[in-house]
Amino acid sequence: MPRKPSETLTAAELRIMNVLWQKGSGTVQQILDSFTEKPALAYNSVLTTIRVLEKKGYVQHSKDGRAHIYEVLVEQKEATRSEIRHLVSRFFSNSHEDLVLNLLEDRGVSSEELARLRQMLDRSSEK
Repeated sequence: MPRKPSETLTAAELRIMNVLWQKGSGTVQQILDSFTEKPALAYNSVLTTIRVLEKKGYVQHSKDGRAHIYEVLVEQKEATRSEIRHLVSRFFSNSHEDLVLNLLEDRGVSSEELARLRQMLDRSSEK
């Protein structure tokens, strides 16, 4: 029985999306050539993963002769927010407050970070 597609981006999907967010579009070979981190992926692995991304609605392709050019449909900021919403839903019962408290308890906050957080909270409450 085939595995259910992940609702969020897998590590391999994120690697590909990072390249496309940076470049805007590209062929499978151009994406593959852009990878700087190791281990390198095989061409067929990139092709399979990008087809999954297309099914998930993250990218679309157009034809340029025989080549498929893949372009981003979901911007990085939108994908990041979606991932965070999923995380908050899954681990924190939809409580953003619990997420923030967990982060603060886990690693602490420097006085500079705390000042920036206060400024953000002040701006947010003014709106």
